[in-house]
Amino acid sequence: MNARSDRTPAPAAVPRHELIADAALTLLAERGMRGLTHRAVDEQAGLPQGSTSNVARTRAALLEAAVRRLAEREAAVLTARERAGAGRAEAGAGAEGSGTEDPGAAVAEALSLALHRYLSRHRELLLARYELALEATRRPELRAVYDRAGRAFREPMAAMLAAAGSADPERHAMSMVAWCDGILFSCIAGQFHAAAPTRATLRTSCAELLDGMLRA
Repeated sequence: MNARSDRTPAPAAVPRHELIADAALTLLAERGMRGLTHRAVDEQAGLPQGSTSNVARTRAALLEAAVRRLAEREAAVLTARERAGAGRAEAGAGAEGSGTEDPGAAVAEALSLALHRYLSRHRELLLARYELALEATRRPELRAVYDRAGRAFREPMAAMLAAAGSADPERHAMSMVAWCDGILFSCIAGQFHAAAPTRATLRTSCAELLDGMLRA
């Protein structure tokens, strides 16, 4: 029986380097860092032995490929079009309901949607991310790749907050990213793992935090 998980795309669906990186992420989520080997990736991806070594010859190269693929897949959790659509929908609802526009509403709407999707659909990505984050603390070369990937998320956050009226978008972006990371970790691996919050709850909490930032 093929060991490839249903969550790993079929070989014909994606390029081989993506298939290998996806298989590595699945293994990290299911078995942890010790379960990630070139042979295990070959088996998980349903590829001939040696295929992973041809794409990523060393363990360091395999980890870096996993980080890059993780960033690609996380970027697709909420697209730019969806972020813009969420903002328009929330702004329209606010204008219709109260005649006023909350500058943080679009941000709260987009972030709550992204957080809820992570918790309800992308648990595997989060677990793989935590494994890679810890490993990056011990591998400077992986740390550099991990940090570059992280900038792709921090910079849009700062831009969203600046558009919402933040007086210090860089500092506020750090606070929001830290809050989002804390919510995700607590609900996946921490004390709140048994009951993930609803999207409405996430939206309310996010709006409360943003209200304090933007009022200041």
